[in-house]
Amino acid sequence: MSSSVTVTIVTFNSQRHIGPCLRAVLGQCYRPLDVVVVDNASLDGTRLALGEFGNRIRLIQNDRNIGFAAAQNQAIAAATSDWVLALNPDVLLLPGFVETLVAAGQMEAGIGSVCGKLSRIGPDFTLPAEGLIDSAGIYFTPNLRHFDRGCQEPDDGRYGRTEYVFGASAAAALYRRSMIEDVSLEDGFFDPDFFAYREDADVAWRAQLLGWSCLYVPEAAGYHVRRVMPGNRRRVPAVLNMHSVKNRFLMRINNMTGGLYRRNWLSITARDLLIAGGCLFYEPSSLPAFWHVARSLPRALGKRSQIMQRKRASDEYLASWFQAAPAAQPAPEFALR
Repeated sequence: MSSSVTVTIVTFNSQRHIGPCLRAVLGQCYRPLDVVVVDNASLDGTRLALGEFGNRIRLIQNDRNIGFAAAQNQAIAAATSDWVLALNPDVLLLPGFVETLVAAGQMEAGIGSVCGKLSRIGPDFTLPAEGLIDSAGIYFTPNLRHFDRGCQEPDDGRYGRTEYVFGASAAAALYRRSMIEDVSLEDGFFDPDFFAYREDADVAWRAQLLGWSCLYVPEAAGYHVRRVMPGNRRRVPAVLNMHSVKNRFLMRINNMTGGLYRRNWLSITARDLLIAGGCLFYEPSSLPAFWHVARSLPRALGKRSQIMQRKRASDEYLASWFQAAPAAQPAPEFALR
C-alpha cells in the first residue's frame, strides 16, 4: 500500500491563485492524497473559490487571521497521513511532483523533509520570458541570514543533482509524519509565535539539531509566485517586515548553540547592529519587533530548553551548513538511483 499524503494549504485573500493551485494538486496521480485547506478569514472571494471544490477538499474556516504558522498547525493536526505536503496557494505543481518526492523520501528513514525545484512564475501565473529559479531548498549564511538556493538565478539546468540541503521552503515542502511528531513543540510543528515568515527556516534548523535531514530532488518541479525577496522591503507590507525582524531573533533563541555562535559571533553581531540601526533610523515600523521578542521570551526559552535537551547534532556538523555560499551535501547512491 502506498504511503498516504495530505496537502495542507493556508489561504488569506488568495482568490487569484487558489483555483489553479488546487486543480494542479487534485490533478496529481498519487494516491491516497488528501487536501486540507485552512482559510484565515479571507476578505476577498477566496471562500467562494474554495466552495467550487466541494468535498474534494476539507475546509477549515477561521474567524480571524491567526497567521500562517498556526493555521498550518491546524491543517497538520487534521491530517493522519504518513507525509504532509505544506503548500502555498500561489504554487503550481507539475505532474508527478508528489509521487517523486514521496519516492525519494522513502529511500532513507532519516530523511525528514523533501523538496523539489520551484521556478518563478508571474502573479497572473504567466511564465517569464527567461526562466528563473525560485527555490532549490534553503541555506543559512554565517550571519544567520537564510535564502532560497538559486533564487533569481537562470533556470538553465543548474541545481540539477539530487543532494542534501539544510531545509525546504514551506512554499512546497514534504514532511515525514514521524519527523513532525519528533520535532514538534508544545504549541505545534511551526512556531505560532512567528505568525508568518521564517517559520520554515526555524523548522529546518530544529530538524537538523534533532538529527533529521532534508533531501532536494530536482525532478519534482513546480512554479511559485514570489512576493518577498531580499532587497524589496519597501514593497512589502510593514507588518511582514516587522515579523521578519522579530522572527530572526526568535529563531536564534530557539536554535542557536554556543559552539555555532562562537564560530560566527562577529558576523552575527555586525548584522544585528545593522538591523537595529535600520529599524531605528529607516524603518521605525519594525521597532515593535523587539517588544514582541521580549514578550515572547519566556515561551521561547522554554522551547529552547526542550530542543537543547534532545539535541543530537554536533556543533561541527551544524557549522558546516552556515556558509557564505549555498551549502549542500552529496546524496548517497541509494538516493541517486
